Order: sequence, then structure tokens, then C-alpha cells
Amino acid sequence: MPNPAAGKALFEKSCASCHGASLQGSDKGPPMLSKIYEPSHHGDAAFQLAVKSGSRAHHWKFGDMAPVPGLTPDDVAQITAYVRLEQRKAGIQ
Repeated sequence: MPNPAAGKALFEKSCASCHGASLQGSDKGPPMLSKIYEPSHHGDAAFQLAVKSGSRAHHWKFGDMAPVPGLTPDDVAQITAYVRLEQRKAGIQ
């Protein structure tokens, strides 16, 4: 089972530089604590695809997201569990 605590550490290492340490975004990437990333709009598989293949800019003006090397599908599942936990805390379901 994915572990949000493990996901937090992986997020901090591989994602926070763009998406912000508190998932609030930065000048390099969008916030993960946004209704745009709620499970019904961007399901968990979208996280897997974005990390593996990158993502074209379509909601934000930060430019395309490059693939993130060095993360396994299991790592992404842990990160997703952390993001989903934090989203629920913020009222995003």
C-alpha cells in the first residue's frame, strides 16, 4: 500500500522545487492543492504519466513539465498518496 509519509520525502526530493514544499506551487510549477488536481479531474494515473512522460502545459502558464528521471512507479504511487492526503486536509476530494 502506498505510504503518504514515504511519499512526502519523495515529493520533497523530486517535486517540491517546482510544486512548492507545501504543495502551494512556485514560480516554476502549479500548486497541487488545487481543484484542478482533484481525483475526479486528474486521477492517480495522470501522476504516473506526467512523471514518466512529462506533460504539456494545459491548465497553467508554467510551460511543459519534463519527465522526472529516477522515480519508479512505486515512488510515484507514494507521492500520489501524500498529495491526496494533503488535498483531503485542504478539502479537495
